[in-house]
Amino acid sequence: MPPAAADPSEQRRRAAARLLRATGALSTAATARMDASVPWFRELSAEDRSWVGLIVQAGVRGFVEWYGADGGTPGSGPALAGSIFEAAPRTLAGVITLGQTVDLVRLSIEVVESNVDSVLEPEEAVDVLAALLRYAREIAFATAEVYARAAEVRGAWDARLEALVVDSVLRAEADETVLSRASALGWTARGRVVVVLGSAPARRTETDLFDEARRRARAAGTDALCAVQGERLVVILGGVEDPRAAADVVVGLFGEGPVVVGPVAGSLAEAHVSARAAVSALRAASGWPEAPRPVLANELLPERVLVGDGHARRHLVEDVYLRLVGARGTLVETLAAYLAAGGSIEGAARALFVHANTVRYRLRQVADLTGYAPGEPRDAFTLEMALVLGRQSGRRTPARPASDTTTHL
Repeated sequence: MPPAAADPSEQRRRAAARLLRATGALSTAATARMDASVPWFRELSAEDRSWVGLIVQAGVRGFVEWYGADGGTPGSGPALAGSIFEAAPRTLAGVITLGQTVDLVRLSIEVVESNVDSVLEPEEAVDVLAALLRYAREIAFATAEVYARAAEVRGAWDARLEALVVDSVLRAEADETVLSRASALGWTARGRVVVVLGSAPARRTETDLFDEARRRARAAGTDALCAVQGERLVVILGGVEDPRAAADVVVGLFGEGPVVVGPVAGSLAEAHVSARAAVSALRAASGWPEAPRPVLANELLPERVLVGDGHARRHLVEDVYLRLVGARGTLVETLAAYLAAGGSIEGAARALFVHANTVRYRLRQVADLTGYAPGEPRDAFTLEMALVLGRQSGRRTPARPASDTTTHL
């Protein structure tokens, strides 16, 4: 009469008991294997290495407990698979990458597999190895879930923090706290800063949009902070050399309509000056449909004046009109005559009773002093606006020295 077949449940319990007694040895073997063959493990601090050791031990013990209960049944899932990561703090997810964790799990499984034959009877080892494969698959899913959850939480927090920083800059509240928050988001720029504004694109998620803006900015050697406020996309660029060139890098991410670039600010703490000009310029940009994209805020000074921007008005009076008045009185007279003559040098010369070359010389002086060439229609419009505003102001004192934030670029 053949011997009775062994009860599968009893066999699992016996195998689980043997594995449980060997848990310490298996965990030690796995840790030693990591120390010998995984470079990143050796570079961890002693505290982080101990946490990793706890994860390995919890994983091995979790498998033994699962297998001893019902893990030998095909289709059953390890209830403790996700809980093995609770042995270590959540901060460890910021120290060890997902790829490194996968390496950790793979190595631990390999160590258990290679030691099964020395711990179990041959008939038990076959069933345990099959169960170990199922357990490894479930652990892989649990690992991905832990890191996906951590990334989701971190991404949501970073998005809120970034929106807060951008809002503080636009509201001129960029104090040390805001600068610290920007640093936490990876902002490293110590150089000049500009604010770029335009409409937000349709049918594109903010996460995807911001990631692409930061990728493009990094490729150009600048930093970027982004936010969507209503229908408006705001991009703050740091480490800027040429404001127009910097904005060209991200202009394709904006929706339809004008994209404006504020004047250069010295730092993120002063970026509200750039933001203020950009906001005004975006509001006034419809007055110049042929404007380039992107357009500098200082190229829209006449339109900004017409929508009531006092800063633009003061800019034209102090940095254009009064500079001409303070340099040479005849420059204002010559410019006015040239504009009144419809841009005719000869007509201005006749009105002033001077030679045409004298008019040309004075107009070149106007261009050198202000950055606006009277012979260019757009610049002539700006200069005429400056003359009107200057006369209305009644001021005749010399202009203050122009700062970087008011230079016509």
